[in-house]
Amino acid sequence: MLPNTSWLKDLAISETGLIFDPSTGSIFTANTTGVQILMAMKEGKDAAQIKASLVEEFEVDANKAEIDIQDFLNQLTTSCPEKK
Repeated sequence: MLPNTSWLKDLAISETGLIFDPSTGSIFTANTTGVQILMAMKEGKDAAQIKASLVEEFEVDANKAEIDIQDFLNQLTTSCPEKK
């Protein structure tokens, strides 16, 4: 299950992984997988769609993609608890 994503609309996300949150002034970086997950969440895709895109883009199995998504979401909510 994906967390509340309404705050993602304000994020500036570069293809190279630089992420700027104008509401806090914070700057973060993410790897290619993280950028793809954030962009998909920002576009309103659900967990199944995000998993499918990771499987296709990175040629990983569905279990690996699911683990990567969960790991990224755990890091996101740990780094930005106010965004839960």
